[in-house]
Amino acid sequence: MTNHLPVAEESPNIGATTVETDPDDVKVGDIIEVRAGERVPLDGTLCAPSPLGDGRSETSAAFNTAALTGESAPRNITSGAEVLAGMIPTDRVVRLCVLRPASESAISRILKMVEEAAERKSPTELFIRKFAHVYTPTVIALAVLTVLLPWIYTTIDGGFHYVFSEWFRRALVFLVISCPCALVISIPLTYFGGIGASSKRGILFKGGNYLDAMTRVDTVVFDKTGTLTSGAFTLQKTVGLTDDDLQSIVAIEQNSNHPIAKAIVNGRHSDRRATIKDIAGHGIEGTVDGKAWLIGTQRLLDKHQVAYPTTVNGLSGTVILCACNGEFRGHIELADTPKADARVAVDALREAGVKRIDILSGDRQVMVDEVSAALGIDNGQGNLLPQDKVNYIEQLEQRGMTVAFVGDGINDAPVLALSSVGMAMGAMGSDVAIETADVIIQTDEPSKVAEALRLSRRTRTIVYQNIALAIGIKLLVMCLGLLGVATLWEAVFADSGVALLAVLNATRIFLKVKK
Repeated sequence: MTNHLPVAEESPNIGATTVETDPDDVKVGDIIEVRAGERVPLDGTLCAPSPLGDGRSETSAAFNTAALTGESAPRNITSGAEVLAGMIPTDRVVRLCVLRPASESAISRILKMVEEAAERKSPTELFIRKFAHVYTPTVIALAVLTVLLPWIYTTIDGGFHYVFSEWFRRALVFLVISCPCALVISIPLTYFGGIGASSKRGILFKGGNYLDAMTRVDTVVFDKTGTLTSGAFTLQKTVGLTDDDLQSIVAIEQNSNHPIAKAIVNGRHSDRRATIKDIAGHGIEGTVDGKAWLIGTQRLLDKHQVAYPTTVNGLSGTVILCACNGEFRGHIELADTPKADARVAVDALREAGVKRIDILSGDRQVMVDEVSAALGIDNGQGNLLPQDKVNYIEQLEQRGMTVAFVGDGINDAPVLALSSVGMAMGAMGSDVAIETADVIIQTDEPSKVAEALRLSRRTRTIVYQNIALAIGIKLLVMCLGLLGVATLWEAVFADSGVALLAVLNATRIFLKVKK
């Protein structure tokens, strides 16, 4: 959201003057102007006409809604329809009549859900913090009793010889032995080591408690677009189009900034001259070498009464139909393809013992099913809004599952906050998702989820080893000290020696991250 945005002072008509103002100062009913590529800062309705910059106007515009819904394909919104904060106009300047103040916009409502979800989430407490509340006062009390109880016993058994200096020495030895240095130093150091080792691998844990929580994960839920898939269109194939046709199509599309146009051009270049007319939400009408081309959706060809095969209706992904001089020539298939390591990520999670892997997405169900099948994931849910994802995660957790959710968009923020462990893609993820998540995957590789699980489990193992080492040896030497067997040297070993051994053991976590 920008700090200042243009607000039309008079009306949505072209030519109205604009002033820069803060979104918080915009009132309901004001007209705001958003340039192509800028994020819509406030909820509103699309005004008609929408300025095109060359004297023409259009009653609809295409918006990138991936941040809110996860849809990879731009959505066409007509005049009078609602446009939500967070959407991005892709092809032209648009003007919106503000529906709600900034505090009630779609993004603000999502952030409110994040706060509510965070309140319901119980943070994992580190074992050592709980233990310290009991351990320290307990050993002090035992040291005092070491001196007092023998003295009290002399009132019962007059033959018992009580020497204050001897029992006071034993109490001091007991205190030296019981000093919790090994726990206080080595346990946090192990968690810091786990965080450091993870960061070397491009995985940032925001705290040791999240390392702890990650060890209990038995269910992993992925967002689709931008998390398991690249989040960008790629050209899959062309059907029925000749090389000459493609040259003409590239000539028409190469000057457009639309994501679909960029995917069609795909690095190609054509020297042919083209005149074009962009029809928002439908496609492009263009003329190349005297031939009239239609390149776009089925609605564009229907509008011009061009017949095309009905088989294109059942194709998954994004399909661009092409017609020349009123005759159908063929179609182009585009898709948001899975990331290179997406299948590796799923297989690695299953090997790590994760019982359930799901996909939640705002994209069409047919596209979610296609990605699920390609990656070997049994359950994929599409057509979901942010609140639908929240409800889904709540249902899983009510069934006793410990859920890690992996996402990247603004729409994922509430689920990231609600899940037992929220994991965000750090390279291309939204700021809101990164701020909300417990774990950041800096390289955007889904395979890092399984690696984070393995590293957290290794860290937990070393923590348990250090706890057993410190407490076990201390209890043994404490008993010997109370019996008068342990000397100051044993006490020093039980304190500083065990602490050194625990620290050395904690550093082993760094030996586990070699590629």
